[in-house]
Amino acid sequence: MSDTEEPSSTTKPKNHNKYRRAKPWDEDPNINHWEIQAWDPEKDSLPGGNLLEESSFATLFPKYREKYLREIWPIVTRTLDKFNIKCELNLIEGSMTVATTRKTSDPYIILKARDLIKLLARSIPCQQAIKILNDDVYCDIIKIGGMVRNKERFVKRRQRLIGPDGATLKALELLTKCYILVQGNTVAVMGEYQGMKQARKVVLDCMKNIHPVYNIKRLMIMRELAKDPKLANEDWSRFLPTFKKKNVPRKKPRQTILEEEKRKASATNEGKDGNLTSKDKKKKAYTPFPPAQTPSKIDLQLDSGEYFLSERQRKAQKMAEKHKKSVEKKEEKRVEREKLYEAPSTKSKNNNSSAEKNFSNVDNSADLDLDSLKSKFAKATKRKASDDNNLSDFVDTTGMKKEKKRKKDKH
Repeated sequence: MSDTEEPSSTTKPKNHNKYRRAKPWDEDPNINHWEIQAWDPEKDSLPGGNLLEESSFATLFPKYREKYLREIWPIVTRTLDKFNIKCELNLIEGSMTVATTRKTSDPYIILKARDLIKLLARSIPCQQAIKILNDDVYCDIIKIGGMVRNKERFVKRRQRLIGPDGATLKALELLTKCYILVQGNTVAVMGEYQGMKQARKVVLDCMKNIHPVYNIKRLMIMRELAKDPKLANEDWSRFLPTFKKKNVPRKKPRQTILEEEKRKASATNEGKDGNLTSKDKKKKAYTPFPPAQTPSKIDLQLDSGEYFLSERQRKAQKMAEKHKKSVEKKEEKRVEREKLYEAPSTKSKNNNSSAEKNFSNVDNSADLDLDSLKSKFAKATKRKASDDNNLSDFVDTTGMKKEKKRKKDKH
């Protein structure tokens, strides 16, 4: 046997409870350590008999809740009196206050009273809010106002949580066994810890654009699996559906498609002309050293010696440079103007001789054209005269002759 291998008989499991003393409840296995026992003022008592100092909590409520709170405040007062908690409704400041008294025996009841006035301020009905004073009921106020920037999108997602005629919210309440109220920028949840945790996840996922229907379907499957005692201690991940986001590629706008086509066409034209396209360009050689730092304005002034000049000398230097540039521009413009008055340059002697021949031919043809034009005009005049003589062939002149005879007879 090698030195690295150890015999299995010598290895013993570590005893982490070596120095732990036995507790009284270890002997009885029927004790439920997670059970929350109700406070009994007769059996349970505080050290010293009462609370050391007064504890108080206050919360503001909106103006529209004032009328309702005035109506139900006697019910709230009577309920809190049973637990020896005093309460106050301040209509001038718009606030509710709860505080402990000398007779208060339950140290945790003041926190329950604080949750009660919070829920009343959040538009929860009085009969439902009073249930928070029970030991097995807890509350959670989920803030959803700052989760979505766009207001229209926020309203749509909040309405998606409620569903058509409140169907989605009702299904969520049945599955989580919690009371849920969507109001303004908050969602108030009342119930047990497990149900509150599930409801919070659904609300936050809804604000992150995950539809509540997916989570409701998941909760329904978990509810059916919990009924089977065989699957109580098993992993349920193989039974639960997984909903993944799909990034569906959207259709590109027509303008972007046309721009891409133009770019491709220009790239192909450059490739035909002999220029290198983006693909044909050679990659630059990799160097581990960073590129050299570009010189600053002061560095350039130091190199040219301008840094050591006075302000007056710098201005004079700039003026001299401007004058030099203007003189160069004037000279360029003068040369361009003189080019207009230059005679056209002859290419060769043969071209000159051919031009002269063409010019002589044009002159001769001009002479011939004059003679032909004279003859054409003469023919045209003769044709006109003959047309006038033959016009009587086409016109009926009998009426004209009769009128002439009548005139003669009258005379």
